Amino acid sequence: MAPATVIDGKKAAASVIEAVKAAAAGLETEAGVKTGLAVVIVGDDPASHAYVNSKSKMAKECGFKSIQHTLPAETTQEELAKLVASLNDDASIHGILVQLPLPKHLDSDDIIQSIKPEKDVDGLHVVNAGKLATGDLETGLISCTPAGAMLLVRSIHGEDLSGLNAVVIGRSNLFGKPMAQLLLSANATVTTAHSRTKDLASVARGADILVAAVGRPEMVKADWVKPGATVIDVGINRIAAPERGEGKSRLVGDVAYGEASEIAAAITPVPGGVGPMTIAMLMANTISAAYRLTGKISPTVGILCDAETGLK
Repeated sequence: MAPATVIDGKKAAASVIEAVKAAAAGLETEAGVKTGLAVVIVGDDPASHAYVNSKSKMAKECGFKSIQHTLPAETTQEELAKLVASLNDDASIHGILVQLPLPKHLDSDDIIQSIKPEKDVDGLHVVNAGKLATGDLETGLISCTPAGAMLLVRSIHGEDLSGLNAVVIGRSNLFGKPMAQLLLSANATVTTAHSRTKDLASVARGADILVAAVGRPEMVKADWVKPGATVIDVGINRIAAPERGEGKSRLVGDVAYGEASEIAAAITPVPGGVGPMTIAMLMANTISAAYRLTGKISPTVGILCDAETGLK
């Protein structure tokens, strides 16, 4: 069997970013509105700061007004809520992102649900989740990582997934559930598998599209993969790599890439697969929100993307 096609997330993300840049420039030219994104981070978690810096840098590259609020770890619930409320009321801010996880003394869900749904560019508000669950892909904002993963699926299979069986391993609110909804909206027959699923390997082997998002390094082996399947690996796990030297590590996904790529027809690598799509789709959500809040018809419709031409 021929080696699997490697699905290039960096290339797909770059095409989305180019479309976002053009849309942002168009909004500024036609309406005099500069797209605004506010990112809020609380505490000093190094990984969170790295993510936020990447998001802020990309926002500026897209031509956005990018504002970052860095708050101390001892910030109270009331202080954080007050900041979010002020951003909700700021007409120059079209997208609000509160970096998770928050320090343990803060109620993350309460903060996320306090963001106006139309500014919730992470797609985590219950209004946006509800719109997705009812098949409304036009007026809500879709969680960024599943939106990006879905774009990669479409790059292989096109818009209509009729007749294809999809299995999503993982049922989190952040990824598993919205990913299953997106696949269902594209007419796939969808199974959501999880830690309580019996004979998980057998369930996975029935998938034409297999999506793994469980956070367990290389859990999905070659014998879990149907020959010719498309495999979307959402996991990012750091494991020891003594072959690189003492104390060294490397990134792997939830799929045993080397062996699975000999069975699958198409597969995402880790890194370089789904990862780059997350920030790209955050930018896409932000420009969509800006057009909507400005009362303009957006050229970007979130998930309705094309890996070659960018956003429609």
